[in-house]
Amino acid sequence: MTTPLSDMEARVIGVLLEKSVTTPEQYPLSLNALTNGCNQKSNRLPVTQLTEDEVIKILDGLKGKRIVQASSGYGSRVDKYSHRFCNTEFGDIKLSDHQQAIITELLLRGPQTPGELRGRCQRLAQFADISDVEATISSLLAYQPDALIFSLPRESGKREIRYNHTFCQRGGYNDNGESESKSESADTVETLKAALLEVKATLADLESRINNLSSGD
Repeated sequence: MTTPLSDMEARVIGVLLEKSVTTPEQYPLSLNALTNGCNQKSNRLPVTQLTEDEVIKILDGLKGKRIVQASSGYGSRVDKYSHRFCNTEFGDIKLSDHQQAIITELLLRGPQTPGELRGRCQRLAQFADISDVEATISSLLAYQPDALIFSLPRESGKREIRYNHTFCQRGGYNDNGESESKSESADTVETLKAALLEVKATLADLESRINNLSSGD
């Protein structure tokens, strides 16, 4: 996949992947079911409140990238949506059940540790133990022609490394459910504000000294 996904495009793909496994009798999904899946409070980070109109716009973008397709059943005028993300004749990404489970959870929740992935992936694929999860992670890191996940720097005071998918711009979500790229931007703004205040203080000090010198004359 050459075109990066937005965070919400990743959410939609994650929901389609998830529901194709957990509720296959309801898949492909109607717009209403897909919107509810995007906004559900369990197993989502961040929790969203997308409208159907917003989901339609996201779907239009994904259809343009040929990652999602719409179809209507016989005698029905309601479109239903399915992914072409992996394991289809239309794409190059072929995943095992274990690999797909991990990618699905990363799309839905962002960076996670192997332990977190083991617990959350069990409804999608059965992992025998943590070694099974780690072996699957290794296979996704070594996926050809390009890795499908990457490791994040180890967080201070934490033992396990977190992993994220490679389908969005590098970043994803932090532990607060906030976009890390947005968080980094906010940090940059705060740094610039502090620097500006320091410059203003320096100018005020210089102005005061000049005034004192003028008074002395």
